[in-house]
Amino acid sequence: MTKPEILFLAHRIPYPPDKGDKIRSWALLKYFASRFRVHLVCFVDDPSDFKHEEFLCSICDTVALVPLNPAWKRVMSAGAFIRGEPLSFRYFDSSKMDMAVARARSRPLVMEFAFSSAMARFIEKPVQGRKRIIDFCDADSEKWLQYSETSILPMSWLYKRESRLLRNEETKAVNWADVSFAVTADEATLFNRRSSIKKSVAVLPNGVDTDRFDPSGVSPGNELSCDLIFTGAMDYHANVEGVIYFLEEVWPLVRSEKPDANFAIVGSNPVKKIRDHHGQNGIIVTGRVDDIRPYLAGAKIAVAPLRVARGVQNKVLEAMAMAKPVVASIEAMTGIGAPKEAAIAASSSQEIADSILALIDDECRREQLGNNARNFVKETFGWAASYAQLDRTLEDLDVYSSSSSEPDSTPSVSSETR
Repeated sequence: MTKPEILFLAHRIPYPPDKGDKIRSWALLKYFASRFRVHLVCFVDDPSDFKHEEFLCSICDTVALVPLNPAWKRVMSAGAFIRGEPLSFRYFDSSKMDMAVARARSRPLVMEFAFSSAMARFIEKPVQGRKRIIDFCDADSEKWLQYSETSILPMSWLYKRESRLLRNEETKAVNWADVSFAVTADEATLFNRRSSIKKSVAVLPNGVDTDRFDPSGVSPGNELSCDLIFTGAMDYHANVEGVIYFLEEVWPLVRSEKPDANFAIVGSNPVKKIRDHHGQNGIIVTGRVDDIRPYLAGAKIAVAPLRVARGVQNKVLEAMAMAKPVVASIEAMTGIGAPKEAAIAASSSQEIADSILALIDDECRREQLGNNARNFVKETFGWAASYAQLDRTLEDLDVYSSSSSEPDSTPSVSSETR
């Protein structure tokens, strides 16, 4: 029997899963593709990702990839001031996206799924008989509020404006959607405590692919070996801010005791103020890599010194799954809940430095902490729980009523490579 059809909207191409949001969107896309005929419509902000269109066509009925130029879009976002919109909404304004969504919505869909608040507005106008689901992941308005509290004028005013306007749009979307998700209970609470929220936001936990991120199957080989590693997109504000803080406040404390120590910053699109540190004081900046696992395998310690963090940090989960000892800020560990035997959370620059120095030369302690980390992630952060939650949601929404076909078995998250 023919499977029912759905629309899957995303603000960034879900493949390859090499960023935090893409890891989640890819896992969800695979889940839906096993149960529905999926019409994927998404933006592409890295031209090299267009090469994955053929692969995505192999799992989706139709694929519409809409190019997005980040530099140009940042300029165009200024129009949001005139329209009284959040800058992030104006950023994703696109006539090509409007047309692609309209084509997909003309099909006999049973459900429309929007990944992120920015994409929800494309399905705000209801179509009779269709269910609408939004995966907010994080409460983005709270992230902008945090940015405002750590910035000075005029950026603090700009970030506060973005927080206020985005909060209003998030609330509206929660109230018209049939189901809304957040990545953790804390993020869901941020939505649900708003007096204007009429429906509860549910929790859809993140997962990590512990089969793929398995240290027994990965070797450093000829890849970089280092004492410390940070992984993440290096044009993302929170990552850039966290790494700069680490380089200015923590790294000098480490190097004063271990002058030969080195630190690898591994991630795509490093901004100039990150690139400028390459080759200095034991710092290596790699830029984008095809596979993060060998770099993690070659590192002694993974660090996550973020000062602004929402939801669950995939970079932390992946390092823990690779049996790496993690030294992180309190903020970066929010939503993970790892016991002290599985990861180290520190609240000051000196505490972070002291924790790193205590581990660098203690191989036995690093191995013990890493093994505990992997065991914790395997027990706590699998995708099975999220898939089970989605199964219950789809049953409650009765989206299969238009088709007598039964859904296929849950997809294996480890079946594809980055």
